[in-house]
Amino acid sequence: MLPLIGVVVLATAAAQARAAEASSARRAEDAVRTLALLDEARRSAELELVPALSLLVIQSPEILLGLSIPESLLETQRTVATAQTAQLRRQTDDALARIPAGSSAAAAARRSAADLAALRADADAGGMGVEEEYFRFLTVSNDLMNAQRATAQLATSEGVPAATTRAIRDVQTISNLTQVASRQVALYLGSVFTTGDSSLIGSRTAWQTAWLDYTDAEREMELLSQEELRDQWQELQSVEAVTRVGTVFAGGSPLGVTPGSATPLEVRVQDILALLSGTAERSALLADLVDSAVVEARSLVAADRERAGDALHLIVVLGAVVLVGSLVGALVLGRSVARALRLLAGQATEISEGSLVEVEVDGPREVRTVSAALGSAVAGLRRIQDQAQAVARGDLDNALLEQSLPGPLGEVVHASVQQIVHAVRQREELQFALAHQATHDALTGLPNRAQAVTLVTAALHRGRRSGEMTGLLFVDLDGFKAVNDGHGHAAGDEVLRAVARRLGAAVRPGDVVCRLGGDEFVVLVEPVRSEHDLVELAHRLIAAVSEKVAVDRARVRIGASVGVAVSRDGGTDADALFAEADTAAYRAKASGRGRAEVFDETLRLQLKARAELEAAIASALVEGEMQVAYQPVVHVATGRLTGYEALIRWERPGVGPVPPDEFIPVAESSRLIGDVDRWMLHEATRQLAQWRAQFPTASGEPAPTVAVNISGRHLADPRVLTDVADALAASGLPAELLTVEVTETVLVDDPLAYDHLGALRAMGVRIAIDDFGTGYTSIGQLRDMPVDTLKIDRSFVASTDPAQRDLVALMIRAAHTFGLTVVAEGVEEPDQLARLREQNCDQAQGYLLHRPLRAPEAGALLRRAETAETAGTATT
Repeated sequence: MLPLIGVVVLATAAAQARAAEASSARRAEDAVRTLALLDEARRSAELELVPALSLLVIQSPEILLGLSIPESLLETQRTVATAQTAQLRRQTDDALARIPAGSSAAAAARRSAADLAALRADADAGGMGVEEEYFRFLTVSNDLMNAQRATAQLATSEGVPAATTRAIRDVQTISNLTQVASRQVALYLGSVFTTGDSSLIGSRTAWQTAWLDYTDAEREMELLSQEELRDQWQELQSVEAVTRVGTVFAGGSPLGVTPGSATPLEVRVQDILALLSGTAERSALLADLVDSAVVEARSLVAADRERAGDALHLIVVLGAVVLVGSLVGALVLGRSVARALRLLAGQATEISEGSLVEVEVDGPREVRTVSAALGSAVAGLRRIQDQAQAVARGDLDNALLEQSLPGPLGEVVHASVQQIVHAVRQREELQFALAHQATHDALTGLPNRAQAVTLVTAALHRGRRSGEMTGLLFVDLDGFKAVNDGHGHAAGDEVLRAVARRLGAAVRPGDVVCRLGGDEFVVLVEPVRSEHDLVELAHRLIAAVSEKVAVDRARVRIGASVGVAVSRDGGTDADALFAEADTAAYRAKASGRGRAEVFDETLRLQLKARAELEAAIASALVEGEMQVAYQPVVHVATGRLTGYEALIRWERPGVGPVPPDEFIPVAESSRLIGDVDRWMLHEATRQLAQWRAQFPTASGEPAPTVAVNISGRHLADPRVLTDVADALAASGLPAELLTVEVTETVLVDDPLAYDHLGALRAMGVRIAIDDFGTGYTSIGQLRDMPVDTLKIDRSFVASTDPAQRDLVALMIRAAHTFGLTVVAEGVEEPDQLARLREQNCDQAQGYLLHRPLRAPEAGALLRRAETAETAGTATT
């Protein structure tokens, strides 16, 4: 069907093209017909000008007085001019009326008819001058000539042949000559009857210019494309009347009529009449020449139309013949290839369904060619299938993957296979890298805490099966914080990398060094012959770590405390073994650092007690054994109560009060500290919100605040933001009345905690640095810290050393410079309070002012403050 459709499409396109040519020829023929009518109307209008001007002259007393023409001659001329005028008007109107209403010149014809009607009416009514009448006729002539040119342009734009185009241009050339010729006599007679140059039509220059236009138009006639027209033009020029008129207008004046001369009346009248007669004869001859050109142009466009119609008919016939032949050929071809195509179609269907069958090559040559091509495609698909199977097996080095199929498609497929292989390799490498990142420390490249637990668990399982001992050494660096603080974190990182290298060099090939985080490392040793071997290894590790390390053009020295834990039969679990090694390391640090301690029965008991204490803390939070004490904070200058610091208290059943410094470190070493902090946040904010409801603050007075200590471990946990927000939401306490207290070390050691403080401050919570002066924070760092309050440690407040007192004054001034509020802790002596007042300290707390109070007693202070304010107001 495709060839048949192609034949139909081509035949239709060719027929449409011929039909378009025929239509263009018809339009060109109509345009030439309209062109002839426009020329006839223009010539009639221009001929109408001469008798009209004659009548106007005859009716002018001034002109007649100058000519002295007899009345009988004037009457005869008036009768002739009137008859000519009427006849020419009918010719002009008839030509204009015959112009088709739908043609492009119809508007110009209607406009010219209207202008002529108005002109004739004014001429018949009298009172119109010669020059006015001439120019109005000239306007009509120009409009019709412009319409002629537009019509000729339309005819030539229809894509007619060159000969037809030249014939239409010949019509325009001759029409232009007739227009110029028609104006000569009027301008000439005007110069004859009118003296002086006051009137354009009466000036000698006007008719001479018209003669020059005529000579230019004559030269254009030499360019006529048709030989018959050129011959006819040559004959016209040799006619006596044409020659005589040309001689007059050229200035020779053989008729004896010279503009402005004093020629006798009889001669002048006879010569003028002869000139008018010659001009009329020349106009008639030019009209015949125009008609000949129009006839030739119309015959050419008619011939063009007939040729286009014949071509259209021929195309239709040929198209029908070709279509019938194609149908017959298609039927014959269809019968010959149908069987082979059915077979090929069946094989193609199987291939499309995924069965790469053998393609049978049979049938006509075209079908065999297609079958061979399909067979090649199947072979290529088999190769792609083999390559895909190799990739699926993970056999990325198979030589088959390097073989490319032929042709551009083969190159694209091969490139795709190579991309898949590359992507698979990249994925494997990425998976390996991600697995390595998930299980290894980024700084040192050692296994991290999670991987260490996995490795220890696997080692314990092996020890359980083999009955061999497994050792774990917990290495805690001594003096590492001083390197960080003194040389910067980059130096600290370099020290950690050096320690990792030294530990790896000091252990046996089968042992594993891991970094738990911070300055803590562990060494997994298996198998272990005796505890003595582990102690000796611990001493070697301490010696290796204690060597100086070059950092930042300096050499620093650190140490290590090592805790040794042994699983004798793999009977313990990984978490317990880590806890035992950590406990032993803690005892090594407490015993003077730079030591190795083995986890023994004593430490086991301590670890057991610590585990019991952790369980007791968790139970105390649930059972309500924890309580909050509130130590009032007062304004130093006025003694007014400004707020409270919330302090946790634990009344353990069967034991009694447990000091915070006994159970808080245990909670901080585990995840319990987050639970403790959450409980304190909820309880302290709830209590202050309750006091605010019971004892409203007077208008204009600052509301009391409550400060809650948050541990560094909890502050580094992203959940701290939610914990604080939940406590405020549950109590309804405004965020600005809650102060979170943190130690200096939290701000320095943990960047994440630093960011969380900034987020809390953005919530409106106030931040206070607790025990300032005991850490490594410089006063200058306060400028950039997200804090609002500075709490000076009690050791500075209680000191009698003048330098310490000056340092306290410096802290206060610096804090005020940075816009911070200063709170002095541990005020126990009156002179201490007086000195703080002199140093402009803002607030203070301590036993001199108030001891930590239970909630009812602390609330009573607010009640007394409210009573005092009420009494003061009443007195006033």
